[in-house]
Amino acid sequence: MYRTWMRFLTPGPAHHRLGLACLGVGLQHGTLPTVGPRTLDHHVAVIITSGSGWYATPDGHRTPVTAPALLWLTPGTPHHYAPDPETGWDEAFVDFTGPATTTYTELGYIDPDHPVVPLTDAATPRAVVTRIARAAHRDNPLLEVETAAAVHELLVALRRARADLTKGGDPVLKALARDACTPMTVADHAAKHGMTPTELRTAVRRGAGCSPKDYLLGIRLDRAKELLATTELPVAAVARRVGYDDPAYFTRLFTHRTGTPPTRFRAQQAHTVPGDFHDRVPDPDDPPMIHTPGRP
Repeated sequence: MYRTWMRFLTPGPAHHRLGLACLGVGLQHGTLPTVGPRTLDHHVAVIITSGSGWYATPDGHRTPVTAPALLWLTPGTPHHYAPDPETGWDEAFVDFTGPATTTYTELGYIDPDHPVVPLTDAATPRAVVTRIARAAHRDNPLLEVETAAAVHELLVALRRARADLTKGGDPVLKALARDACTPMTVADHAAKHGMTPTELRTAVRRGAGCSPKDYLLGIRLDRAKELLATTELPVAAVARRVGYDDPAYFTRLFTHRTGTPPTRFRAQQAHTVPGDFHDRVPDPDDPPMIHTPGRP
C-alpha cells in the first residue's frame, strides 16, 4: 500500500525566463511501485526522507539508497529505482527545467555524475517542497513565480544538506576567505595548506563551484566595494587593502568584473553609517547598531 499526491504545472514562456521553472511537485510514501527504466527531458530532485531502496544505472549496477538521500534524475539519462518492497520509503519530488540548470550544474549544485547523494538531513529540503506543494493550487495568482523561486531555494537547501560536505563549512574555503586580501598567489595559498595547486583547485571547485582565483577575486571585490561605499580612502589605498599593489590593474579588474569603474561605483553607492562607523570596514558578522533617538 502507498499514498501519493502530485500536481503538474505548465509555466509560460515568461516564467521560463526566470531561469528555473517548476513543472511538478509530489509527496509519496509507502511501498511505491518501481520507476523506470525511463528517460526524462527535464530535471527531477527526489528527496528520500525515510526508508531504503535502490537506484540502477544504465549498465544495470544497483546502488543502495538509504534515507536521508537525494536522487538526481537528469535529462537524457536513463534511470530505474524503487523502494524496498517490504518497508517502502517516504519521498518528495520536484520536476523543474530552465536555462539556470546549466549554471547550477557547473557550480556543482546539480551533479549528474552522482545520481545518489547521501544527505545529513532531509528536513529543510522537504520543508521547501512542502511550500511548493502549498503554493501549487490552481487559483494562486503567484503560482509560477512562487514555485520557481522555491526551486532556486531547494537547490541551495540540497547543496547545504549534502553529507559529503563539512557541516560547519569547508575549512579550506574558510581559510582562503580569511587570507583573501593578502597578496598571495594561488600557489602560495596551496602551499600554506600543504596542497598542490591542482589539489586546491579540486577542493575549491568541489566546495564553491569555481576556481580558487575566482573565489578569491569575488571576496576581494566584495571588500573593495565595502571600502568604496563606506570610506573616503583613495582608490589606490582601497586596492592595497584588498591585495593589489597596482591601482591601475585593480581598476581594470574591478571595471571588467563589475561593469563599473571604482570611482563611479563610489559615486553611486557612497554613504556613511551614523555613529562614526564610516572609518571602519563593515563586518557582516557584526553590523553596527543604529539607535533611534530617544530609545535605549
